[in-house]
Amino acid sequence: MFQILVIDDERSMRDFLKILLTKEGHQVVTTANGEKGLEYLQDNRCDLVITDIRMPGMSGLELLEAVKEETPDLPVIMITAFASPNDAVQAMKYGAFDYISKPFNVDEIKSVIASAIKQSGGETSESTSDSFPGIIGQSREMVKIFDMIKRVAPTPANVLIYGESGTGKELVAQAIHRLSKVANNHFIPITCSAIPEELMESELFGHVKGSFTGAINDKLGLFEVANNGTAFLDEIGELSPIIQTKLLRVLQEREIKPVGGNIFQKINVRIIAATNRVLEDEISAGRFREDLFYRLAVVPIRVPPLRERKSDVPLLVQHFLEKYSNLLDKEVHEISSYAMQVLMNYDFPGNVRELENIIERGVALESSNIILPENLTLPGAKVAPPSGNVEDTGNGTLRAITSEEELYHLGLEKVLANMEKLFISHALDKTNHSKMRAADLLKISFRSFRYKVKKYDIQ
Repeated sequence: MFQILVIDDERSMRDFLKILLTKEGHQVVTTANGEKGLEYLQDNRCDLVITDIRMPGMSGLELLEAVKEETPDLPVIMITAFASPNDAVQAMKYGAFDYISKPFNVDEIKSVIASAIKQSGGETSESTSDSFPGIIGQSREMVKIFDMIKRVAPTPANVLIYGESGTGKELVAQAIHRLSKVANNHFIPITCSAIPEELMESELFGHVKGSFTGAINDKLGLFEVANNGTAFLDEIGELSPIIQTKLLRVLQEREIKPVGGNIFQKINVRIIAATNRVLEDEISAGRFREDLFYRLAVVPIRVPPLRERKSDVPLLVQHFLEKYSNLLDKEVHEISSYAMQVLMNYDFPGNVRELENIIERGVALESSNIILPENLTLPGAKVAPPSGNVEDTGNGTLRAITSEEELYHLGLEKVLANMEKLFISHALDKTNHSKMRAADLLKISFRSFRYKVKKYDIQ
């Protein structure tokens, strides 16, 4: 059952859609205007919004823009009896899922609704469930990865995970193992770059006593330890040509031979590999075997860098705040809007791992219960804390104004503008970044509030 919000100023249309969608098994809530619809969305979960375009007060396009600011991944279907090319263009520009003209065919709207719910990830939105521990995200990119994990995990297919360092490739590999048919057996991670080349063969395939200097006992290789389970080969692009050839035999014949041994041993291991290199380029340069690549990349999965899924940053920040507040025995459970703005403007070359490090350091250094900008350490980012009157530095941060001379130098208009920006940011902090509640707190209309947020570029 999915939760659908219908917004239309015509009662007959609200009633019609409620009856139609309830029969389809959905839970339907209706409102007569955009303002009421936004109020509902502030406090309730919703899988889909269907709204008229032309309504008294807030128009459907204004509603769409507000919804996309708060929840970018929530699909919105626009309907109208006064279809115009300009409305359609604007609706798509603001991120509408689809645009339907009245009167519409019942089968048509049912089909569009089904597609919207499916694409929204409503069926695969378990971003923080037990299936994916440690993998935090609700962006469209991550929903696709969750779906791919669930589809490939029950199969024995080898998987190649692409991604920059720090994106969480091993967490994806663990999730695949956890949902596989061999979940109760070993998951053995192997970091290929961490093992010296002269020891790699012994580490992977094992050795027999006396096979080389220092081999005083028989030793099981990691593939044998992982037998009937999963072997995760991280940084696979670092393997030498000789080891690549031996690994290819493992994949083709499903057997290994220990160093110094004479007998091949059959193994049954699911192999998941990962790399931060572009292996196609490595193949072109002659550094990686093409036949091995195709054996490994039966199912390729790309984990996006954090800069490509910025909408997940607040979720990750909150997760790391709770984690390190507990680990460090601190009561730091919030982050100021200024600090969050700095993070949202940062590209995170170290990806999720870097963000985790930033938050851990911030929690460790913070003496209050909220992380302030001065306790964020980001290369090249200026994060001076705002206090009292503030001046916009022009790069997304605020600087404290401490002297009367500075106030008069800036002039009345700029000082008032800076104070207004500060006041709006404080209101967002107090309302847990709810735009609707912040507008109420400031005693201004939601439309005025959105205008000011855009005017001052407040994230």
